[in-house]
Amino acid sequence: MLKHLLTFCFLGLLAGHQVLGQQTKQRVFTSDIDRFWVAYDSMRTTTDSLRQLSYLNRIYIEPGTPGLRALMEAKDYTPGEWVSAVRRYPRFWNSIRPRTLLAKSGVEGLEDYLLKFKALYPALRPATIYFTIGALRSGGTTQDSLVLIGAEVSTGTPAVDISEFSKATQIFLANNYRTDPIKHIIPLNVHEYVHTQIRHYGQNVLGQAIYEGICDLITQLVTGKTMPYAYTSYGPQHEAALKERFKTEMFVPSFRNWFYNNSSEDPNHIGDLGYYMGYAICKAYYQRATNKQQAIREMIELDYTSNLAVEAFLTKSRYFSGSSVAALRVAYERKRPYVTQIRPLVSSQAVDASLKELIIEFSQPMSPYTSIDYGAGGKTTWPNLKKVGFATDKRSITFKVDLLPEHDYEFVVTDGGFQSEDGYPLKPYSVRFRTGK
Repeated sequence: MLKHLLTFCFLGLLAGHQVLGQQTKQRVFTSDIDRFWVAYDSMRTTTDSLRQLSYLNRIYIEPGTPGLRALMEAKDYTPGEWVSAVRRYPRFWNSIRPRTLLAKSGVEGLEDYLLKFKALYPALRPATIYFTIGALRSGGTTQDSLVLIGAEVSTGTPAVDISEFSKATQIFLANNYRTDPIKHIIPLNVHEYVHTQIRHYGQNVLGQAIYEGICDLITQLVTGKTMPYAYTSYGPQHEAALKERFKTEMFVPSFRNWFYNNSSEDPNHIGDLGYYMGYAICKAYYQRATNKQQAIREMIELDYTSNLAVEAFLTKSRYFSGSSVAALRVAYERKRPYVTQIRPLVSSQAVDASLKELIIEFSQPMSPYTSIDYGAGGKTTWPNLKKVGFATDKRSITFKVDLLPEHDYEFVVTDGGFQSEDGYPLKPYSVRFRTGK
């Protein structure tokens, strides 16, 4: 879940170095950057899109590194996306070009910080890092043991020309470039290196907060610096209010209110506050631990796929002193919307096979996201539901159905597809009925 939801990776170049007496080669590849610009120069010699596609494939994609292929797979990139981007944004590419080449300069002194990380976490594993040029949809992500950097997103500054883009893309890039990531490459490197040690993402806001927060905490322990984002200063100043809000939303599976939400036109908007909450929880856990090294290991190796494990970790941190996690979970469940009825279904009565519509009613106004899934019977019991739309008050939704006589039907109104307007997921609801003659 959510691989596409990782915030921008900014890993610097690593060379072979000694790690606590053992030779560990950190393999970093930047050759994709050089190949892209050779392909780019060739593509700019013609306006024929097919010839441009041929240049891109022959010079950039076909001889590309395993990292480039992994990035294409992880982000569903197609060669046509690069061709389109090159054709549509020439001013951008010309201005970002010299910035991408800085990725090849390396990060002086990074090895010393990795030594410190190794001291905190002796099980530290090496990662293979690839700097590539993507098609503007990822500053970075990971796939298995690979770290995949989109240099066109992760090396910019406010001076880069983004005027050719849509308003939403301009906001996205401007918020990213504002931090001038090259100036903060050491802490950004360490944060993302920690990510390569963690196997899974969080399943809800709480799990993802801890997943990101441990990276920020280790970065601070190793470098003595905090992350160069607004949440690191805003969080401590507003922690009491954030804690109260976090209590009520931390079990929500949607991340949109707490993570990866920097694309806002509001100049006062502070994004990624879930990072700070996770950092604060991890810091409380670490400070209480007698064995600090063991605490680091427990946080890195926490089973983020298990809500029970994540909630047990929160309890041990004592971050919410005076409030049991179990009581907070109960309060959260009370806030979730539920299905009140499905019209015109009546319990224990056969449904007229000529019925053409079902109306699902909810306890609260709902957001426009929808998802209906098969029941236990799979396709054979699927009533061919087709969405018509929500009512004006958003408390009901209508579906068309196509029914057969004397047939059993079943489907599930899922929590992953329906949520209230304030983001609380629906309590799942199974629907079963049988048609008459």
